[in-house]
Amino acid sequence: MTRFALLACAAAFVVAGCSTTGGGDTASASSGDWTAPVGKDGNAPFPSTYKPYPGRPTALVGATIYDGRGGRIDNGTVLLRDGKVAAVGDASLSTTGYDVVDGSGKFVTPGVIDIHSHLGDYPTPSVEAHSDGNEATAPMTPEVWAEHSVWPQDPGFTRALANGGVTALQILPGSANLTGGRSVTLKNVSARTVQGMKFPGAPYGMKMACGENPKRVYGSKGRMPSTRMGNFAVNRQMWLDAQAYDGEKRDLGKETLKGVLDGEILVHNHCYRADEMALVMDMAKEMGYKVTAFHHAVEAYKIGDLLRENDVCSAVWADWYGFKMEAYDGILENAAFLQREGACVVIHSDDANGIQRLNQEAAKAQAAGRRIGIDIPDAEVVGWFTYNAAKAMGINDMTGSLEPGKMADVVLWNGNPLSVYTRPEKVWIDGALMYDAMDRKRRPVSDFELGQPGEGDVK
Repeated sequence: MTRFALLACAAAFVVAGCSTTGGGDTASASSGDWTAPVGKDGNAPFPSTYKPYPGRPTALVGATIYDGRGGRIDNGTVLLRDGKVAAVGDASLSTTGYDVVDGSGKFVTPGVIDIHSHLGDYPTPSVEAHSDGNEATAPMTPEVWAEHSVWPQDPGFTRALANGGVTALQILPGSANLTGGRSVTLKNVSARTVQGMKFPGAPYGMKMACGENPKRVYGSKGRMPSTRMGNFAVNRQMWLDAQAYDGEKRDLGKETLKGVLDGEILVHNHCYRADEMALVMDMAKEMGYKVTAFHHAVEAYKIGDLLRENDVCSAVWADWYGFKMEAYDGILENAAFLQREGACVVIHSDDANGIQRLNQEAAKAQAAGRRIGIDIPDAEVVGWFTYNAAKAMGINDMTGSLEPGKMADVVLWNGNPLSVYTRPEKVWIDGALMYDAMDRKRRPVSDFELGQPGEGDVK
């Protein structure tokens, strides 16, 4: 058997363990007698077939623990068993029956979560043939689902795991459209299909956008919307039409919109300017839905109180701004001002490289705050790329923090995770060791990166 054939057999053996026919809980949106699958597993189309890789009872001892909820334990212990966090505490926790990993001088956090990614939909290599994230043929495309473009072999997934400690991520459609379609939340594991990566029980999201992108894309085509007032007019009419939908004749777009109105699908809104975010929140109240997070949100610092009062998270960059007019008024202190107001802060990537250093981006935002007298403890900053992301994605009861009973999605860092010199040393997903910098056999590589067989290998 050739080297290539051996690799293919090994890969098939590994990913076969990801597949199952299980579904999980059923979630439906209903209107009268009408019932259509909406957000979660079970009867929904394209259900998750994710099954955790096998793990061993593991005790991480001696490390500094940041639990994702603002807690810190020095010389702490984290116990992982049966895919869950079994216990978190100090050095007095018994480790009998566990494989012990010495974390002395190191740090433990929950797995990193990226709320805004396009991996799989805009995979590496970045060529036109891989451009599958924007259905830019109509301003409203709620009927499309990001998961139907996800390529599981995108090398970006394994790089995000190894370099960034990313254990879960949300894949969103692009922002050419006012309504771009459904997002999907994935566990960052190798699988043959997107269903083998789908985070079980995670609600769907719906991507919306305001501002320059939709009006530029459709204005250039001589179509509405070409202005910001056109954006809102088209959006409001969409919601009015969705409210009137009775389901007698299936409409994929209106099924998604109905799911939003029934609270089963979460709205993730690409929006830069503070005035537009305020208008969108008013439109949401008018039409009966809720925005879970504004993404990019470079002017969120101007309305931190409104965002707090409406329980809307801001998914932001540390310092990416000024690249177009609506991003002009971004400031380095954005996240710090939001934190000071008690608003929800999330650090996101929107980028195949940025997803590999969300911890460092959070540290930059923290440092900008410190320079103006807003000193945010490290333990709280870690929540910006763990628990707060999970909260805005509707999965915080399952992951995002180190609490007993939650998924054992965990990173052991070789130093302080808020240092530019630090990298993940080990990463567990549902208690299975998926990456180990000290073990070459635990460094996953995409099938795509294995390359093509040489002529001499073919038999």
